[in-house]
Formats: sequence, C-alpha cells, structure tokens
Amino acid sequence: MMVGDVVGQSGRDALTATLPTLVTLHSPDLIIVNGENATAGRGLTPQHAHHIFSSGADVITLGNHAWDQKELAAYLHTEQRILRPVNYPEGTPGRGYGIFIADNGVRVGVANIVGRVQMEPLEDPFRHADRILDYFQSEGVRVSLFDFHAEATSEKQALGYYLDGRATVVAGTHTHVQTADEHILPGGTAYITDVGMTGPQHSVIGMGLDQVLKKFLTQRPTRFDVATGPGLLNAVVVDVDAQSGKALQIERINIRDIVEKG
Repeated sequence: MMVGDVVGQSGRDALTATLPTLVTLHSPDLIIVNGENATAGRGLTPQHAHHIFSSGADVITLGNHAWDQKELAAYLHTEQRILRPVNYPEGTPGRGYGIFIADNGVRVGVANIVGRVQMEPLEDPFRHADRILDYFQSEGVRVSLFDFHAEATSEKQALGYYLDGRATVVAGTHTHVQTADEHILPGGTAYITDVGMTGPQHSVIGMGLDQVLKKFLTQRPTRFDVATGPGLLNAVVVDVDAQSGKALQIERINIRDIVEKG
C-alpha cells in the first residue's frame, strides 16, 4: 500500500483514524507513506515521523520539502526507514532507497526520486533509477516501488514507461490531486500519475482556501497555512506476483469526510 502525501495535522489525524481499517480490509504486507508535508505542510520532524510509523507505516518517503524542518537531517543518519530523494548530490544526509522485509517475508526495494521539470535542477532521475534497479537486482530483489515526487505529468509518465517491466510499481506524488489513471503498463508495472493527498479535504492542495484565493486574486506574497476541517485519505493498493516482480492489479483508494480528533 502506498499512501499519498500527508499534509499537516489534518493528514496525520486522517492517517491515524483510517489506516487500521484499511489494513483490516486489504491486509497489505508493506505500507509506504509519503510524509514530506506532515509537519505544518512543509517537511517532517522526527516527532511526526514517529507518529506516522505508530499509525502503521513501514517506510516514509519524502520529496522537495525534505529539508524544511532542520531537525530531520540528523535524524536521517539513524532512521533507515525514512527515504529522501536519491538524486540530491553526494554527501546529502540520509539515503534514497533501501530494501525492506514485508510481512510475508518478501524483500521489497523502495526508492524515492524527485523530478526535474518545474522543480529544482537535481541529478537525472532516469539514470538514478537505473542504478537503483541494478542494486536491487544484485541483491536478488524482484519487487520494487518507486515514489516519483514530480510536478509534470509528462515526466511521471515517461519514467513509468522507462521502468516498465523492471520496476513493480511507479507511483507519482507531489501534486496532491489523485489521478484516475491507475493501470498496469504493458510490461507488468503498476502505475499511477499521482497517488494524491492525505490531509484537509476542503483546501487547495492542503492549504487554507482564503489564503490561496488571496494569492491568486492579488498576486502578492501570501503566507499559506494548512487548512482545518474534515480530512481525506488517498492511497493505492497493488497486488504483486512476488516470484516475477510483476504487478497483477492496482486499486485506487479515496476516503473522504474523515473527522478530526478532539
């Protein structure tokens, strides 16, 4: 199971309230959560990482806001279950991929890569994906998921086809709007352009409506805060043939009207 970008307290509460039910319904062997907006909509603190793990996540992936909370950099040296984008320069704290043991004993490679179109000009995500897959193959890992944190749908689709038949899942994140294009590519890779968001339902990609509207109407700098109110959770569940590493089915999850605690 891959859960879309957790945004602020609303997203953390929605995850805590909903994930146990999803586990009962789908019995996922490995749960990956994108948590790069979990702290006030920008970055992730160790405290909120612990909250996400306590909610049931096995792996947390990040994105372009990975460094917005200064405490995280040091934490990445010790917490191997958090992955930051792999295509930052050499010497960047943390790691961008790893091998994790699913509940059914299958070894699963998980990678976090950030795109370059309308994003920071980081290293080539396509070549990094090649090197990661070579590593997974050398370790005998057949099942793999790539969280591609990117803005452009074209870049996401391109990486999906580039990895088709080699990766098990290519799941897009970052835009916070779930796309309805989940499918199995010809080579057996499960693909979705964007998993979506786990956060405040009545918002603009998680941020307060009044602030975002003010920005669009005035074109002046405006501070954005995470919206409040009922939450939503977006995710995908992928059925996999562990022997071949091919995806058999991908299902999109969209749960709305999740009431905040307290």
